[in-house]
Amino acid sequence: MVNNRIVTLTRKTSETDIEITLNIDGSGKSNIDTGLKFFDHMLTSFSKHGFFDLDVKVIGDIEVDDHHTVEDTGLLLGKCFKEALGDKIGINRMGYSMVPMDEALATVAVDISGRNYTVFKADFEYQYIGDVNSQNIKHFFESFANTSLMNININCEGENDHHICEAIFKSLARALNSATEITHDQLLSTKGKL
Repeated sequence: MVNNRIVTLTRKTSETDIEITLNIDGSGKSNIDTGLKFFDHMLTSFSKHGFFDLDVKVIGDIEVDDHHTVEDTGLLLGKCFKEALGDKIGINRMGYSMVPMDEALATVAVDISGRNYTVFKADFEYQYIGDVNSQNIKHFFESFANTSLMNININCEGENDHHICEAIFKSLARALNSATEITHDQLLSTKGKL
């Protein structure tokens, strides 16, 4: 077990003030406070199902709306993964997961490729899921992919917006748990760099 894939990063703008501590080789313990209860629930689920220890503290301009809080948290969490993974030697690099939640079924595939790309195929019926605008769910994953330099491919079908969203977060967590696992001593790239 690698013991150095732990990072604490901060991001402060005129819209948000965020601190995140990530331990990739954790046990799923979390302490999440973004000011958005539904977002807290999703990140707690992400931590638990990925076995990532995750502390997130956000002070955001939620009196405006939830956009900056969700976006900037995605940006910083992605950067945490990038920093914690270091040279990426030994990681599986790619991971895949399929997670059901009642009527919803999410399929997520990731490639820690050094290139960011997001495919998001899921539809929400309502504008809000709890206190989060459903438009910002896709934006979270785009922001995360942009700074982590990962390819994330998400596909989910379902009827209940909460189930759809939670299945996606759980599936991403499980895919990342597999992709970040160290199982060999090579860098999985024909280019010699990720």
